[in-house]
Amino acid sequence: MPVISAAQQGAGWEAVLGEMAALEDEPEAAFEEMHDVLSAVAEHPININAAGRTGLERLPFLTDRQIEDIQEYIGRHGVMRTTGELQMIPSLDNVRRRLLECLVYAGEPPHDGRRPLSESIKNGRHTLVATAKIPFYSRKGDINGYLGYPFKHWFRYDFDCGDRLRAGVVGAHDAGEPFFSAGNNTGYDYYSYYVVMRDIRPFETIAVGKYRFRTGMGLVLGNSFGIGKTAALSGSSRSGAVIRGHSSRSEAGYFRGAAATARLSRRIKAGVFVSHRPMDATLNADGTAATIITSGYHRRPEEMAKKNNTHAAAAGLTAAYSADGIHVGATAVYTRLDRQLRPKTGAVFRQYYAAGSDFVNLGLDYGYIAGALTFRGETATDRHGAIATINTVGVTVAGGLSLTAVQRFYSYRYTSLYAGGFSDGGSIRNESGLYLAADWNISRRVSLSAYTDFAYFPWPRYRVSGSSKSADNMLSASYKAGAWTVGGRYRLRLRERDNEQKTALVPRTEHRARVSAVYAGPAGYWNCAAQTDFSQAVGDDVSRGWMFSGRVGHRRPCFSVSLSAAYFDTDDYDSRVYLHESGILHTFCFPSFHGNGIHCSLFATASVWSGMTVNARLAHTAYFDRSTIGSGYQAIDSSSVIDLEVQARMRF
Repeated sequence: MPVISAAQQGAGWEAVLGEMAALEDEPEAAFEEMHDVLSAVAEHPININAAGRTGLERLPFLTDRQIEDIQEYIGRHGVMRTTGELQMIPSLDNVRRRLLECLVYAGEPPHDGRRPLSESIKNGRHTLVATAKIPFYSRKGDINGYLGYPFKHWFRYDFDCGDRLRAGVVGAHDAGEPFFSAGNNTGYDYYSYYVVMRDIRPFETIAVGKYRFRTGMGLVLGNSFGIGKTAALSGSSRSGAVIRGHSSRSEAGYFRGAAATARLSRRIKAGVFVSHRPMDATLNADGTAATIITSGYHRRPEEMAKKNNTHAAAAGLTAAYSADGIHVGATAVYTRLDRQLRPKTGAVFRQYYAAGSDFVNLGLDYGYIAGALTFRGETATDRHGAIATINTVGVTVAGGLSLTAVQRFYSYRYTSLYAGGFSDGGSIRNESGLYLAADWNISRRVSLSAYTDFAYFPWPRYRVSGSSKSADNMLSASYKAGAWTVGGRYRLRLRERDNEQKTALVPRTEHRARVSAVYAGPAGYWNCAAQTDFSQAVGDDVSRGWMFSGRVGHRRPCFSVSLSAAYFDTDDYDSRVYLHESGILHTFCFPSFHGNGIHCSLFATASVWSGMTVNARLAHTAYFDRSTIGSGYQAIDSSSVIDLEVQARMRF
């Protein structure tokens, strides 16, 4: 029988993912994508004894080294009897080990032979989720400006056959968007649909519909996961090609068409994709595109006019060779837009933005794993010969200590429409730097993590009129004693920005600190947490802020409830604070606050009957320092807001 941890049975993975996001201070959209994928995995936990490399690659937070070590451990011992044995994997840092324990179980080893696909389909499971968000207030745009009503709602249907087949449809409607009106004749503003099949020999993966494709370290194709600098604590993201169905409500970063990877031999793997998809763009007077828009909002007539007004056709090939710890891969991608991309270069920082209608990128990724040493990297070029390269070295030494170094150089002339990976400036261009990190699991109770990152930006950027540099430093520690976990974190960021007259660059310093304590009672029935955050931003002025938050929850087999509250006081937006909260399924809840006020939320979930679950979240935020909230069409003529989210999930 499978051995499943108590943490698995709850939503412990969401709390751990929240910790990873908290280390970034400004969580990226990629965390929402990872939350979406891990939600699907949590619905169908992975049998770690039967997963193999392909199954473990479904978990985007694992590195090549960690996957190799897990496979080696199972191969040496024959089977993993409990997930507690993950503590014996030296390359697994504390955060990823806890996350993995929530998503896998130690089941029976695989039997000889593969289950026929028809049998997998027969035993597949259907999941239907419907969600609505109801605001108890009106925005300026709701009264005059938006084409639709103020409610947000979406649905999601999945058919899952474990590792072999997954298919789904997603429909999403943002607040203010028209629904079967004002030029929208399809109901939901956005739909995604996909079919992903695995292990259909000779193919490893086949995807049809909307999908994401990542190769190497993301310099050419990176429209999948990249979870900031915390991902590099055990050695950067994985090498190789990864295909996933686009089950997210995000209207950016996906392909539409078909993709496949196949193992041509034991050592050689190849992949191909084709895509044709619409995009939104802001147009110049001559009909060329000034900017590609990725927000996905179509609430006002001006936004509706930009919907799907540009199209991109893309095709790509990948090939990889792996043997004896050595990996070498190549990627080639061609993209053609149906209208010229011509950014407005009146601002100097836009001078080398992507321009034209035809784009070509070539990339070579490489890696080597031997003993405790891991090396990987990627070098890419565009049609103009501009270069981007990233190289990482990681080593695991005795005593649970892992060290990582990441070097990158991204030319300010380099352009790739699909690049996404490790950076300080937020894009794969105009940056060079060196990142050094250490993760030390001193004992089963104590762990330390630290990094320092130096970056240089040779070309001007937004709000930075010349060459600039930055430094980012972080130190965190945690101690676990019984049901209690106590942690602390400090982050120092040094950057440069234009002064008010834009005549010189002035230094900008940001301090952020957090102290937290978490209690998880026996069997997970009771849990509580307390947290204090401090922030300070020093530039032309000094901005300070702090927040105290607490949470208490109770969980039973058929229901759970969680109550959280926070008091925050910051001088302005520069000293804003972030809070991770329990959210409904497939929603990553990480709001930010600035000013003076309180925030509280109540989250509850209940199993109504077999296969039917209802979730609800009520959130209230009240400000003491203002009479209106927001600006523009999002302005609310009130000092407080209340939102209600309701969700129903049916599995059959």
